Amino acid sequence: MKSEKMLFLTSAEIRSLLSLDECIDAVEQAFRLYGEGKAEPPAVLSVHAANGGFHVKAGLLRLQRSYFAAKVNGNFPTNRTRCGLPTIQGVIVLCDYENGTPLAVMDSREVTSLRTGAATAVAAKHLARRDSRAITICGCGNQGRVQLRAISRVFRLQTVFAHDSSKERAAQFAVEMTSALNVPVNVVTDLTSATRQSDICVTCTPSRIPILQRNDVQPGTFIAAVGADNPEKQELHPNLMAGNKIVCDILEQCAVMGDLHHSLTAATVNRNDVHAELGEIVAGKRPGRESNHEITIFDSTGMALQDVAAAAFLYEKAERSGTGVRLDFAA
Repeated sequence: MKSEKMLFLTSAEIRSLLSLDECIDAVEQAFRLYGEGKAEPPAVLSVHAANGGFHVKAGLLRLQRSYFAAKVNGNFPTNRTRCGLPTIQGVIVLCDYENGTPLAVMDSREVTSLRTGAATAVAAKHLARRDSRAITICGCGNQGRVQLRAISRVFRLQTVFAHDSSKERAAQFAVEMTSALNVPVNVVTDLTSATRQSDICVTCTPSRIPILQRNDVQPGTFIAAVGADNPEKQELHPNLMAGNKIVCDILEQCAVMGDLHHSLTAATVNRNDVHAELGEIVAGKRPGRESNHEITIFDSTGMALQDVAAAAFLYEKAERSGTGVRLDFAA
């Protein structure tokens, strides 16, 4: 029996095939399908290492074709200073869900970065005030860049504050993003002063202690907590989570590895205090923002269906364009 050749895509090829706007559309569709009950809950497995850790995220989506994807990511925050390697490295394997045929193997870094920013953009559409113009980005690495670009696709930003533990990194971020977005990006050392002036706050750091507390934000703020993707990481203090509108990407996942996890442990909230999963809001089953005064929080731990949606889009576009290398493992 003739086998289907497997596609191999590099980071450069992924960048040429998948725009941020296309990724936002694909990720929003994935959340909608999940919210409508048309996709099974995805799975995650985490393994800790001395300087970081690995996680495997897997799920399936029934699109024009049914796809299964599994992503294996290594996340080592000290890599750049320790050994000159990226923080995140890994691969995504895309398969035909109906018969198990491996269809593609692709670098995971670009996909992870884009789909994480895309999820924040989708959440912001439903949870941030429509008149939002000022944003604080806490964490000025690659993910901070993608987060700012993604939010700028949804809102007409006028003021950007950039905060990072490294002044040099924040300064470089400000120069690059001011040029890229034609919006002034201001480096700040006083995070609280910035967040109190912001309509949107995005935290995308490897922090293991809270960096935002209840008094650090004003009523009406939308917060996207992106960095806590394992049980040891934490960006939001439990007192900020308590009494505010919490929306998870995946409740079960956030309960064991997101900022929700720490609030549950501290007993400042319980699972019933979670307003919704993002998919329920995108699908119209639960309301998003309901007033200009409420503080809304998106606990983003990274849903595998985001990876499936992006990988499927890449595979189909690469097949149409002839991009990438095709390998026959059965030869």
